[in-house]
Amino acid sequence: MPQHIGIVACSAEGAALCYRTICLEGAELLGPHNHPEVSLHNYPLAEYLKFITIGDWAGVAELMMSSAEKLARAGADFLICPDNTIHQAFDLVAHRSPRPWLHIAQEVAEEARRCRFKRLGVLGTSSLMEGPIYTETLKRAGLESRIPGLPQREKINQIIFDELVNAKFLPRSAAYFTEVIRTLADEGCDAVVLGCTEIPLLVAPDSSPLPTLDSTRLLARAALRKSVEH
Repeated sequence: MPQHIGIVACSAEGAALCYRTICLEGAELLGPHNHPEVSLHNYPLAEYLKFITIGDWAGVAELMMSSAEKLARAGADFLICPDNTIHQAFDLVAHRSPRPWLHIAQEVAEEARRCRFKRLGVLGTSSLMEGPIYTETLKRAGLESRIPGLPQREKINQIIFDELVNAKFLPRSAAYFTEVIRTLADEGCDAVVLGCTEIPLLVAPDSSPLPTLDSTRLLARAALRKSVEH
């Protein structure tokens, strides 16, 4: 039997994309209309933002731990979190969690190495782009990383929180992301990390000036493999 996947959700759109990917692509491994058992627990994004906005990652960790405990009681064998930003609290959670976790940035780094990329542009919330999650994970994997300039980071953050998490995917915002990715390409990046789980709903691979590393779907596929290979 495949292992039971627990999803520690944060923002609804990113979690929904992760869940749908597991269910839809599960059929490719397990047969028509089949996928591993999945449970999801979600505190409101507003609860997370109370802590994120003041840099209280211990507070974020307590929300993640509470979700982890609920999912363990529901029977989950391992856990994933389809939200890049709150992985900044990952190390405060993983060592005391009732179930093991997959790490979203590590899955992205492994895919980047498999594709032989060398320098990655990273897009996401301001906290994600300016924080250690991808810079440190990619460095350990022998990969370079770049982030947009401050005005671009602020604009990207605004689009994420005003539009993407509210399921607003506007052509003008897609065009803005395309220009930012083009700038990263000019700086020598050979791929771009879509490091906010909603960005893949706005930026399609065929519209991006660089190959994309879709963190949401990469995490979902890693969870599928772990579940089924067990």
